[in-house]
Amino acid sequence: MKRVQIIIQGHVQGVFFRSFIKDRALELGLTGYTRNLGTKAVEVVVEGHEIKLNQLIEECKKGPANSYVDEIKVTAFPYTGEFNQFRIKY
Repeated sequence: MKRVQIIIQGHVQGVFFRSFIKDRALELGLTGYTRNLGTKAVEVVVEGHEIKLNQLIEECKKGPANSYVDEIKVTAFPYTGEFNQFRIKY
């Protein structure tokens, strides 16, 4: 098990990016959250099996229709088991 923080930059706000990520995370059985940052980026903090995390990272690179990803930064952290679901933070 692993935890990662993903920062996605580009045209990622106002295009249902967070909902897209939530749907993919739930499909993969991952837990954590996603939220918009004041920098017009989207943050994802997610925990789960490394293979599933890598699949989510690949989905983040694509994004939903009408989005455009310029850059993704992934930082790994120790697994904490802090989350019991995946949600969108407002």
